[in-house]
Amino acid sequence: MNGQGKIRSSHLERQAVIYLRQSTLVQVRENTESTQRQYGMADEAVRLGWARVDVAVIDADLGTSGRFGADREGFRQVMAKVCLGEAGAILGLEVSRLARSSADFARLLELARLTDTLLIDDDGIYDLADINDRLLLGLKGQMSEAELHILACRMHGAKKAAAARGELRFPLPVGYVYDDEGLCVLDPDEQVQAAIKDVFAAFAAGGSAYAVVSAFVGRPFPLRAFGGIWAGQLRWGPLTHARVLGVLNNPCYAGTYVYGRYTTRRRVEPDGTVHTGVRLRTRSEWPVVIHDHHDGYISWDDYLDNQAKLDANCTHDGARPPREGMALCQGIMLCGSCGRPMTTRYHRGGRAAYECSASRADQQATATCRSIAADTVDDVVTERLLAALTPQQIALALAAADEVADRHARSHRAAELALDRARYEADRAERAFTRVEPENRLVARTLETRWEAKLAALAEAGQALDTVRKTRPPLPEPAALKALATDLPRLWHAHDTHDRDRKRLLRTMIADVTLLPEPDRHQARIGIRWHTGATDEITVMRNDLRTPAAAVDLITRLGPTHTDEELVAELAAAGLTTGKKRPFDIKAVRWARHAYRVRAPRTLPFREGEIGIDDMARILDVSYSAAYYWVTHHRLDARQDRSGRWCVTWNETVEADCRARIARSGHLNPAGPGAHPLPEEVHGCLSVHDVAIRLGVPTDAVYYWIRVHKLHARRTTTGRWSIPWNQQIEDSARQLVTRTRNFTPTTQTITAGGAV
Repeated sequence: MNGQGKIRSSHLERQAVIYLRQSTLVQVRENTESTQRQYGMADEAVRLGWARVDVAVIDADLGTSGRFGADREGFRQVMAKVCLGEAGAILGLEVSRLARSSADFARLLELARLTDTLLIDDDGIYDLADINDRLLLGLKGQMSEAELHILACRMHGAKKAAAARGELRFPLPVGYVYDDEGLCVLDPDEQVQAAIKDVFAAFAAGGSAYAVVSAFVGRPFPLRAFGGIWAGQLRWGPLTHARVLGVLNNPCYAGTYVYGRYTTRRRVEPDGTVHTGVRLRTRSEWPVVIHDHHDGYISWDDYLDNQAKLDANCTHDGARPPREGMALCQGIMLCGSCGRPMTTRYHRGGRAAYECSASRADQQATATCRSIAADTVDDVVTERLLAALTPQQIALALAAADEVADRHARSHRAAELALDRARYEADRAERAFTRVEPENRLVARTLETRWEAKLAALAEAGQALDTVRKTRPPLPEPAALKALATDLPRLWHAHDTHDRDRKRLLRTMIADVTLLPEPDRHQARIGIRWHTGATDEITVMRNDLRTPAAAVDLITRLGPTHTDEELVAELAAAGLTTGKKRPFDIKAVRWARHAYRVRAPRTLPFREGEIGIDDMARILDVSYSAAYYWVTHHRLDARQDRSGRWCVTWNETVEADCRARIARSGHLNPAGPGAHPLPEEVHGCLSVHDVAIRLGVPTDAVYYWIRVHKLHARRTTTGRWSIPWNQQIEDSARQLVTRTRNFTPTTQTITAGGAV
């Protein structure tokens, strides 16, 4: 080997690193001779003077490409040994095995020069400190990179040429196979064909990939395996959402041959590492598209319609497709005050509401931003939709449709006349050709050429007429429209009609619905914008969920003397319902008693040693809520009689225990020892109790404002809330009070010591 004199003792004292690499696993499996030759370099290192124990073989990159950006663990190990000064020489069959890119190769040469590391291959020994060796290795690296580029261009050029003819073979999706002549044909297995067709049928019916997955629950779906021991075999398994999208997005099922749907992109991270990823090209960027290349399960127009539906279902791009749920205007409901889409929220009991929650979360809500019950809007919109589809309206639409049809017919007439003339010219050329004597070949060839030209002109005229007709699709039949208008109300209100189907029908006619600004909270203005551009504005009364005043008056008047069962009967006889328009029952009556402080009749006397919750609250001078809390949280011994009334066991011991509990409580006794004063470092702040007294609101309201960050507060060392307070904060808090309808504030003042 040339240059053995370059090996010095300083090199032999370090390791001889044998680096092995082959580009693909196929080469490792089939080109075994190259692998053996690379392993044989260990014997060459021993012959050059290295001890056997000092020869390190690195073969982690067998089956890994040497191009730039490839993740090569073995190459990193070689670089680490060079940087640490552990490598005296790096051996390989040829230097191109080290790296196929100038960047990686130049970095290795520079580090080898700095650490006095030799490079050895079959051609000789290279010392990077020698300028001639460095120039020679640099030239070899450039030639290696150029060789890789030329090979890649040659292979990709051949692939593109074959793809342009539609002859490049690649793995086919399930439902297709290659026949004996190499042509793409439908899978002969009828079960496979039925499964693929059912996917497109389910998508046409459901309108989403998730609907297809639901339709295939419990039914297996085929998968053609590629590679490994299962190569070519048909496997069956569950249909997943990702596989549905793969079938719907693949143009092969439309009979179209496409090459170049995906492209690779390299991305450089901030730390210098290079990552290679795959990106899906847009339809306009596909380099090769051949329609009608093979039989398809759907047409190309159906494929485009499916892509449009999938794009409309893509919510992260801003689309708002119809979904399950009873709120019919979900996705098309807008706030007329802030201009943002309204969200749909479902509450307990199946109630739905449209809320302007996004604006409130971003602190961009206006004074007229409102929430509204979904049925208030849906009932009005449904009524207006069904009214627009009455037979009378359909008759007006048909009259306009007839005029449009006449315009379409006049625009088609020119193309139809051109087709008739082309057909006449082709027939005339055919008759002339058939009348000539076969022996007269000179004349026959001329007439045959003329006939073929006329046939080509006939085909062009027919295609032009088809193009005109496709741009103006035919109008529906009048009988079908009239039948639809007659049956639509029945179909709309049918029990087997899904809410999702109602939403789709509604969206075919209505573009969006807007809750217009309305200062009066008891009514709402609803704007409807139709796809035709027309608009409607409707004013309706809001659904008030509070108990009607007549029912409250009856419960208040008869409650102290009537049982719950008797009140239910009286309310039913009067035709009164709850705020949710439901008949009163025992549970609703008891809730009304609690809400409006109506005492139940004492049909049964208390037992000896028992009192009621209100009596206990009066004796202890605490609120009814505090006494009720002690009873319901088992702080006191109590029972409920059959009317639902609480009976509390009461004696001197229980009373003394309750008074001691009140004395220890910082909430029930703010001036007692249980109420820790605020520390010195938070002077200028108020407690929750002080703020509630100053504003004249319950303490629960103050806690709520703190929780929703409408009041700034922090915890003290004792765990109490400390609220910074000044005149500006007080004015802002009083504005919160005026905007809240749940309580009526009273103006109170607090002295410096905290007393009212």
